[in-house]
Amino acid sequence: MMMENLTYKIQKFLLIIFCWGLTFSTTVFSINAQAEEPVVVDRIVAVVNDEIVTLYDLNETLKPYEENIQALGYPPEKLRETLFKLRSDVLNKLVDEKLADQQIKKNNLTISVQEIDMTIERIKESRSYTDEDLRAGLAEQGLTIEKYYNEHREKYAGEIKYHLWNIFIQFSQMTDESQRQIAFGKMETVLSQLKQGRSFESFAAEPPDSPESPQGTDLGFYLLDELSPQLRNVVKDMKEGEYSPILENERGYQIIYVQKVLMKDSKILTDVEAEIEDVLYNEAIDRRYNTWLSELRKRSHIKIVK
Repeated sequence: MMMENLTYKIQKFLLIIFCWGLTFSTTVFSINAQAEEPVVVDRIVAVVNDEIVTLYDLNETLKPYEENIQALGYPPEKLRETLFKLRSDVLNKLVDEKLADQQIKKNNLTISVQEIDMTIERIKESRSYTDEDLRAGLAEQGLTIEKYYNEHREKYAGEIKYHLWNIFIQFSQMTDESQRQIAFGKMETVLSQLKQGRSFESFAAEPPDSPESPQGTDLGFYLLDELSPQLRNVVKDMKEGEYSPILENERGYQIIYVQKVLMKDSKILTDVEAEIEDVLYNEAIDRRYNTWLSELRKRSHIKIVK
């Protein structure tokens, strides 16, 4: 893919700046950049003009998101709905990125990342108009700093985020009661070593011996409302450095660890005025990009293969 070191966000700015106003086989091969050997991809999931998105591309992009979602302990139905929506969203994002890449190729855009960064900074600094112009333009669209602040008071009212890790053993559809007992015994061993002073991070970083062995994940930062009811009830009373007892759900056993708790103080309007201005400006850029992308989709041949 051309200009692989460009992020999707940088592509947005590049295309806004430069592009505004402007039969395949079912067996597919991709190249593993490290091994440099062809890898057979089982099928095509989308056609974007004369290019394709493969199931391998989709699954590789989905992996980190799926692992985090599965570790949140959602009920089966909620999990299926969440993963289904995630799959659809990620596939659409891959299609959009493919369209953007095609426009980059079409327009022979070879600008460097440094030049893009400099352009973005110039836009941020000058925006080609004054702050008064910006405020007037936003007001015409019904967007004002005061309105945004009032509509997002919870964002500035202070919040608590928990940096969560977990160690888990996941069940398969074939896991029987005896295997569950063995898995629980392994988790008890983990819990015992934690109580003896072994750090959670060292456990989580240790590669598992087998799929049936305990393995760890850095889940990232979460608000309580973003967690499943089971995890919410456990995490809400935990402090930094504490870990939970062994928790069970339909998919397996896990131990949750709170590595860090971030508490943000409430902010008054004058404290966040510049921040909100940037948010509204970026939203305006995103709307323009999305409008361009929507028009590009209409002119393109896109087929989602179920």
